[in-house]
Amino acid sequence: MATRDNYQMTTETRQRRIFSESFKIKKVREIECGITKVCDICKSYEVSHTAVYRWITKYGIMKKKKERLVIESESDSQELLRLKKKVAELERIIGQKQVVIDFKEKMIDIAEDMYGVDIKKKLSEPQSNTSGSKGKK
Repeated sequence: MATRDNYQMTTETRQRRIFSESFKIKKVREIECGITKVCDICKSYEVSHTAVYRWITKYGIMKKKKERLVIESESDSQELLRLKKKVAELERIIGQKQVVIDFKEKMIDIAEDMYGVDIKKKLSEPQSNTSGSKGKK
């Protein structure tokens, strides 16, 4: 492996250098196999981290994989189905309770019309004191 001393260049020369595709592919394979690290290549060849990561994106093994594969365990899918069934059951129960409430309200309305009595509590009227005891004034 080349050392930094072999590649001492001026800033002007370093800006103009171009690495061959075979060199880039070779270095990307070394990174993927774990032989070298990105920081080692950056130090050895005076290349920026950004440039090396661009090489990895372009020449790496994973370059063709642009989709992410999500693997869901069987227990997760079973839990999801169980929760969906529970939600459906609770929605059914709420629907039944709403029908009962609507029925009772309608029965109260019919009873009020039939007997001429106000059955529903009016919140605007003050509550009566039915305890029968008189307080000291």
